[in-house]
Amino acid sequence: MQGKIVKGIAGFYYVYVPEKGTYECKAKGIFRRDHKKPLVGDDVEVQLLDEQEKLGNIEKILPRSNTLIRPAVANVDQAMVIFSVVKPTPSFNLLDRFLITMEQQKIPCIICFNKKDIATEAEKEELTKAYDSCYNQILFVSAKKREGIDEIRKCLHGKTTTVAGPSGVGKSTIVNCLQETVNMETGAISDKIERGKHTTRHSQLITIDANTFILDTPGFSSLSIDQMEKEELASYYPEFTPYEKNCKFQGCAHIHEPVCGIKEALEQGLISRTRYDNYCLLYEELKNKKKY
Repeated sequence: MQGKIVKGIAGFYYVYVPEKGTYECKAKGIFRRDHKKPLVGDDVEVQLLDEQEKLGNIEKILPRSNTLIRPAVANVDQAMVIFSVVKPTPSFNLLDRFLITMEQQKIPCIICFNKKDIATEAEKEELTKAYDSCYNQILFVSAKKREGIDEIRKCLHGKTTTVAGPSGVGKSTIVNCLQETVNMETGAISDKIERGKHTTRHSQLITIDANTFILDTPGFSSLSIDQMEKEELASYYPEFTPYEKNCKFQGCAHIHEPVCGIKEALEQGLISRTRYDNYCLLYEELKNKKKY
């Protein structure tokens, strides 16, 4: 019997089998010996133990198309990162980190900005200007007013999408708008610090339709990129590429060099100041990381 892991909690894995339902399973000891842990999104073979109680054992993990480390999920076609336009104000540094993380793993990414109903046109224009040149699809929606939900549904159709974002941006509300089978808990925003409470506590695969799944993952407040070297960073800023040929020095860092195509494009307004400033911050972070 084959199925897909839709949730994993405390050593139990919940496997959805089409036309049969969801089975509570344990993983066989061989996976621990082989240091291979089942992940949400895994396609697996299940040995049935009790049909009435819907119990089974996971006997085999089928080959994965890909594996994400954070969030820890498998077989993902694309990612959708959700930030709010306002309340809370988006962290561009955190957004860039997420885009870099997905690009490292060759996962296409959709950027979804929620709460457009309480944002000004200038605020939305600023976000579009900053991220339109990094070749990711950008959506502006209002989960509260259910505006843009059909557009999201079209982007997700026929794919398995990991949905991620910091707490308080309306991620769980958007997930609830997309389907009715699972009701995700939503949390209020703290007035003092304009951050939300973490309402998603584990990764979970949710069915939108027969061929469309979303992986709702816990909110994040930080992402590390220290697995790369500083010299690699510029390659994850695709808007830099057309102007690198104008750099005088090979291996230009695009920060202190006197003749730099990236800095020239920046001064001409061809590259987002927000994105460039984040690049400089991340470059310094990688430059100063400890090597063990």
